[in-house]
Amino acid sequence: MPYSLEKFRGIFPAALTMFDAANNLDEERTARHWDWLIRQGVDGLVIAGTSGEFIALENDERLRLFRLAREVNQGRVPLIFGSGHYSTRLTIEMSQAAQEMGADAITVILPYYQKPPKPAVIRHYRDLRRAVDLPIMLYNNPANTACVDLTPREVVQLVDEDVLHMVKSTYESVVPVHDLRYLAGDRLRIFYGSFQAAFEALAAGAHGWISGVLNVVPQAARAMYHAVVECNDAARGFRIWKRILPLVHLYTHQLIGPVSDLATYRSILNFWGLQGGYSRNPFYPLTDEQERKLRGILEETGWTDPAHALDGI
Repeated sequence: MPYSLEKFRGIFPAALTMFDAANNLDEERTARHWDWLIRQGVDGLVIAGTSGEFIALENDERLRLFRLAREVNQGRVPLIFGSGHYSTRLTIEMSQAAQEMGADAITVILPYYQKPPKPAVIRHYRDLRRAVDLPIMLYNNPANTACVDLTPREVVQLVDEDVLHMVKSTYESVVPVHDLRYLAGDRLRIFYGSFQAAFEALAAGAHGWISGVLNVVPQAARAMYHAVVECNDAARGFRIWKRILPLVHLYTHQLIGPVSDLATYRSILNFWGLQGGYSRNPFYPLTDEQERKLRGILEETGWTDPAHALDGI
């Protein structure tokens, strides 16, 4: 194995990027949120991922976030920087910058919007591997990229070639987790990347969980990981998962209306007395009526104070 992957396991929030009301990057609030996540006990951070709104960032803003993450982290947890772009050239340039700025690994989204054929997608990652000396995580997210995904056997072929070292498997199903763990074992770090079935994915052998919802459930998710993976206590892990589900359902079941998940997380943080900041439009903030519904659900489900969300479990 060319790299030690031991530190890449557990709960890695896809960390929010904070903007102000005028849509400007807010580094102070971003730094405060990232520090809060680390102090909540997460195992690592993903910077400038989907929930970090990389798609809404200028390239120089992504570089600002990479620098900021290094300053905030001070070596406390592993940092995975989102350096993917549609263009192979820009992906390489962003990845080389991430390496220079102290990334522990990079996560690289499938080429998006356009639909390159499968051989071109595979070559994209091979070309990147020749240009950087960092562990590469495949961000396998076909639903959001409109790109053909890589099958478990194709992923493992690239592991055997020392092209890929980790994968974020962003599907509702945990079947790819089963297959990847069977085919690659511990030669590949497998992170589940969706909302829907994190408990099942950890039970199926995923090494960790990456998601935007971890911005608001870091302690609970870490407790679930500890129970399922470190203590082999699936019953306790499932009880914790059922406590997390109300916040997952806010988005997956649109309980407060047609809103983005990121706007919802920001309002939850604000409700808790933290600073959730803003997303870049067109991810607009919740309306007053949506805020009222959200507050009622948080009160009803015991999420008014995250420090006590697991009391009694």
